[in-house]
Amino acid sequence: MGKVLIIGAGGVGTVVAHKVAQNPDVFTDIMIASRTKSKCDAIVKAIGNPAIKTAQVDADNVDELVALFNSFKPEIVINVALPYQDLTIMEACLKAGVNYLDTANYEPKDEAHFEYSWQWAYKKRFENAGLTAILGCGFDPGVSGIYTAYAAKHHFDEMHYLDIVDCNAGNHHKAFATNFNPEINIREITQNGRYYEEGKWVTTKPLEYHKDLTYPNIGPRDSYLLYHEELESLVKNFPTIKRARFWMTFGQEYLTHLRVIQNIGMARIDEIDYNGAKIVPLQFLKAVLPNPQDLGENYEGETSIGCRIRGVKDGKERTYYVYNNCSHQEAYKETGMQGVSYTTGVPAMIGAMMFLQGLWKRPGVWNVEEFDPDPFMEQLNKQGLPWHEVFDGDLEL
Repeated sequence: MGKVLIIGAGGVGTVVAHKVAQNPDVFTDIMIASRTKSKCDAIVKAIGNPAIKTAQVDADNVDELVALFNSFKPEIVINVALPYQDLTIMEACLKAGVNYLDTANYEPKDEAHFEYSWQWAYKKRFENAGLTAILGCGFDPGVSGIYTAYAAKHHFDEMHYLDIVDCNAGNHHKAFATNFNPEINIREITQNGRYYEEGKWVTTKPLEYHKDLTYPNIGPRDSYLLYHEELESLVKNFPTIKRARFWMTFGQEYLTHLRVIQNIGMARIDEIDYNGAKIVPLQFLKAVLPNPQDLGENYEGETSIGCRIRGVKDGKERTYYVYNNCSHQEAYKETGMQGVSYTTGVPAMIGAMMFLQGLWKRPGVWNVEEFDPDPFMEQLNKQGLPWHEVFDGDLEL
């Protein structure tokens, strides 16, 4: 049905490649590209499909990207490279006439700042080119937006309160490790928190607010309020929402390590001089921390991610909780990667599938909740991320 180019050969890229290869009726030609071609070749070897092509490309270089796109001629690019590279890949897609999908919004390299304005600014250009750009098609952002759209379509006349809850109850048996790119992960967690209430954004100190929330099959976990990018698009696209928040679990050992990293200056993202060389402390830290790709084999436990929503249906208040639990071990058995990579990579594949099947094909730049959620929800059940619903239960929030 279609040619797909995957940019990025990390944990998420590995999962995307496995899942794309499992659906040959949709993805007829596949290429994986990254700065290091040997990583792409290793993924192909693990999948066992020599028909998958590989290439070396610098995703910071628009001309290199355009040359690759013009050579392979993909119908859609799945961008699972770094968020810093979103805009160069979008530029290349416009120049080469290729559709686009990513899992995380653009952020500048020299500032930990998360907002969609940079990518939303491309809307008219993609419209005029007749190309589709799908933003934030991982789990959160991604499935969290699909869950919200599904709830709005089927279960609410008005949604008033939205809480996205993300629990990783797994154990990787490392003293300290991040579940995805350490540089992106630590930048995200050490920033101020932010949530939406009554038409305004409220800023909090990093990890200032927390409370115990009970997760299915896991139990109570200390959950911390963070800012997460999907809140920005969800409150725009569902204007009846009065309050929207995002919560994520952290263990005390993780937080202790994080405080030490900050206190000794290793979370800095500015350049420093070291023996005559310029280095960024956080990038150096990333180089010595465990690679998230290598955590899967000994990872036990599961993740639980969902949306807890309160609103009105037929004049009566209703609560709704929709969620997925994902086993790290099952994810590893299928793809060689742990559950956090799996829960991001599977939705990225499904989003590309929705485009190639003509279900999510609309010129412009769109967040996932602006498309029909039903076929995507159906594929979640088929592709390894089954979802569950709880009606009129205690949301704890």
